[in-house]
Parts: sequence; C-alpha cells; structure tokens
Amino acid sequence: MLSGTVSRLDVTVGGAKGITVNNRVVIANNYAHRTDPSALVLGPTGLLYDSSLDVLYVASTADNKIFAVSPAASATIPVDKGKVVFADATVLHGPLGLAFAPNGNLITCNGDAINPDPTHPSEVIEFTAAGQFVRQYNIDAGADAAFGVATVLGSNASFNFAVVNDNNNSVAVYALPPNAP
Repeated sequence: MLSGTVSRLDVTVGGAKGITVNNRVVIANNYAHRTDPSALVLGPTGLLYDSSLDVLYVASTADNKIFAVSPAASATIPVDKGKVVFADATVLHGPLGLAFAPNGNLITCNGDAINPDPTHPSEVIEFTAAGQFVRQYNIDAGADAAFGVATVLGSNASFNFAVVNDNNNSVAVYALPPNAP
C-alpha cells in the first residue's frame, strides 16, 4: 500500500519466536509517493539512523530531498516529513539509499527517476549533515545505474564505499582520498 509514511518497529529478538514486533509507530508522514513506469514506486526510500543524535535520515525519492526525523527512537506521533537536510536540485536526481561516509558525511545514490540530468547520470552524492554539498561520484555513463550504497568505516579498509550498479548488475568499490573532507 502506498502511504508516504515511515514507521518505527519496536521488536524483540530471540528465543524460538525469532523476531517479535511489539509496536509499530508512524514517526513521519506526508512524503510524496506514486507509482512510476520506470522505477515501479517512488517515495521515502533510503533510511539511515544516527543513534548518537537519535536522528533518522530519510531519502525521499519523489520529494527529491533528504530529511531528518528527530527524535526517532522515542517519537510517538508523526512529524510532517521532518527537517530538510539536503535539497540541492542541481545534484539530486531522485535519491535512493543512504550511508555514512567514513568522514561522517552522508552519501546517497541518485536513481535518476526525478529531475534527471543526462550530463550527470548515475551518481553518488556526498553532503554534510548540515546540508552542504561536498562532491559527486559518477558510477556509470548510463542513467538509472546507481542503486544501493554501503560503506566501510574501519581505518584499515582497502575501500570506503561500495555501490550497486543496476545497469550491469555489479558492485563497484571506491576508495576516497586519505584526507578527503
């Protein structure tokens, strides 16, 4: 069901029952959402939780923005989308997944379903939690390739983040420069 909401599931893990959902709380709502012939469904897509700040970051593809919902762990009533963290239409083109970069910034994949830019397809965008654009990384020359993103935050890692390339069904790994902002 399309609803444009983000819910928190309070669960218990363990025993023979495995995972038990104790409570479901809608913590944010009113995100733009719709079906799409190319992307299937557009709406709130990527979620990233910062437990130290109790902030849930939401990549809302159809809104073409990144929002922050706080407090996420204790919210009992929904907020209207949360606070806009990043909304630069020059570089955002339908954000999907979210991850923390090793330097504490956030990164998202552009799915190219919203506000596409044929000169900058399939990019990963890095920005600060305060909403300042840092840089972009091209993943593929074709549109719609950047899909999922994951990071390695350890100091001994040989790469910093990996991206799913949906055009050729592969995963590419990238190393940021050692002194990257």
